[in-house]
Amino acid sequence: MASTISSALFSCTSPVTFNRKPKRGSVSVRAEGGINPQIRKEEAKVVDSVVVTELEKPLTAYCRCWRSATFPLCDGTHVKHNKATGDNVGPLLVKK
Repeated sequence: MASTISSALFSCTSPVTFNRKPKRGSVSVRAEGGINPQIRKEEAKVVDSVVVTELEKPLTAYCRCWRSATFPLCDGTHVKHNKATGDNVGPLLVKK
């Protein structure tokens, strides 16, 4: 089954394929296009690494929605994205 997803802030014109037999009532979605809208597009692959013992704060939030103005750190932009799209993405929390 293929579909097109769009909303005020997100648009996917490529077919979106849903898993025919989802496990435990979940739905698997495979994006055919870009996930990263604009962050470091000149790089072949965006990779960030941290040494946990060198973190300044006891808890650091890292972006997983690719929309943070402070990428790779989370700035809460996912909240607006989730409301607009019905998505449920949140940050990766790293504890020191």
